[in-house]
Amino acid sequence: MNITANNRGTVDAVIVGSGPSGAVAAMHLAKAGMSVVCLEQGEYPNYTSINFDESTFELKRDQVFNWNPNRRMNSADYPINDTESDVAPFMWNGVGGSSVIYAAAWHRFQPSNFRVKTLDGVAEDWPLTYEDLAPYYTQAELQFSVSGVGGDPSYPPFDPPLPPMPMSDLTKKMFAAHKRLGWHIWPGTNAIATVKNNGLTPCVRRGACMAPACFDGAKASTDRTHWPINIKLGVKLIQRARVSRVETDAQGMATGVTYIDRESGKEHFQSARIVILAANGIGTPRILLNSHSARFQTGLANSSDMVGRNLMMHPHGMVMGLFDDFFDSWQGPTGQRAYSQQFTETQPGVGFYRGAKWQLMGTGGPLSQIGVWPWGKPAGWGEEFHKTVSQRFGHSGMWSIIGEDLPNPENRVLLDSTLKDADGIPAPKVVYRCDENSKKLVAWHEEHAAMSFKEAGAYEVVKAPDSRETGWHILGAARMGTDPMTSVVDAWNRAHDVPNLFIVDGSVMPTSGPVNPTGTVAALALRAADGIVKNRRTQVVSGHSK
Repeated sequence: MNITANNRGTVDAVIVGSGPSGAVAAMHLAKAGMSVVCLEQGEYPNYTSINFDESTFELKRDQVFNWNPNRRMNSADYPINDTESDVAPFMWNGVGGSSVIYAAAWHRFQPSNFRVKTLDGVAEDWPLTYEDLAPYYTQAELQFSVSGVGGDPSYPPFDPPLPPMPMSDLTKKMFAAHKRLGWHIWPGTNAIATVKNNGLTPCVRRGACMAPACFDGAKASTDRTHWPINIKLGVKLIQRARVSRVETDAQGMATGVTYIDRESGKEHFQSARIVILAANGIGTPRILLNSHSARFQTGLANSSDMVGRNLMMHPHGMVMGLFDDFFDSWQGPTGQRAYSQQFTETQPGVGFYRGAKWQLMGTGGPLSQIGVWPWGKPAGWGEEFHKTVSQRFGHSGMWSIIGEDLPNPENRVLLDSTLKDADGIPAPKVVYRCDENSKKLVAWHEEHAAMSFKEAGAYEVVKAPDSRETGWHILGAARMGTDPMTSVVDAWNRAHDVPNLFIVDGSVMPTSGPVNPTGTVAALALRAADGIVKNRRTQVVSGHSK
């Protein structure tokens, strides 16, 4: 296939991926006057493809906006070989990235999350601190219209910019229970507008944040919050452009990227002074590994053999409480009405390292009450069906448990030897096993979440069965660090091996933390973009991309 140069010439930066990391980086660079092209393999989400008012809505949503790309199989999706993975990875390929389908539960890391090796002797310390990232957390929270309540004692002081969601009766009951137990609980912080802000409309609490995504325009997905602004700033967003490789010159400097126009099937080259990868924890190592050359025989930026390694996807548990009370448990937000960080640190004498955050969720509409997952058994038929649905619908709450995943170099992303996508590019293969630490962690937290519900008055507590369908957070496969022998990028997200290549998505995270990662991903991308702007006059670039 012949590669043709496009008519945009050499730009200051080409960004691969339009999700939370790529969108925020593009905005920061464009505001500084840099020329930016963003390549996105998908398109804008079609929020009119299904209708809330249709009687088949709850069935159709899992087809059109399914989290699992292997099941969804939209034209922009690529196959993922996950036969050797305990967890099925989830993502959205299109403008906005996985912010289109995320729950929008928003968190900062706690300061200790950056010092896991120092504190517990496991995993790795970050090459930066909470204090380094704090101003970028604040910027990201403004950009993503984060709502919530300030003053959470489990964090250094900060205030979400928007007021919180209304507190439901279920939330009030859980607050009272945790007060009696002496356990932490706090109103949920969510990247969901509660007042008109940043082009978003106030949430109407439909409870459909994740699937099929927010049709009302309240959730902060970057197709709404960032791309209208980015385009006005002059960023060129090229849709249906699947990147296959980062190209380099004889000195090992990045010259740009090769991509396939998915409409014409033609291959193009976008020349750039710097290349920024923001293609998620599977897409980014896939591109790097496929960018092998005579100089980079095992993949680009991979002299450490760390590209693709240390994949983390957060061990997950779920516990439901059944109550006599009737709650609005089908209403939103989906992500978290409240959260507890009582047990996010390693607890003494438990036999495992690190901890988990719990997020309080509703249990959804009627169809969410009848299946094996998360209830452990179907609702049955006839009189049993009606009885079971009546017990569950409006009478239940859920603690979703997000455990800290310890990095393991054997959990990794590889290129599959035979599987290819529709454009002929090698597909990724994911090898991921939940270790004993993760299993013990989840079991302990499920027991304590059950105690929480029982203290709140639940007459029955149900533990969800184990499921592969939990891969919402894909992290760590190109981690940052100070040592080029054990990491892929430095503390400013620059590749050790390629001085004008940057990685700004969740791949760079040395540890996973016990919380939803999007807030940290966005803050890291802003910090990296800030570093690029401040150092652009001394930035080394290829002679072929000047």
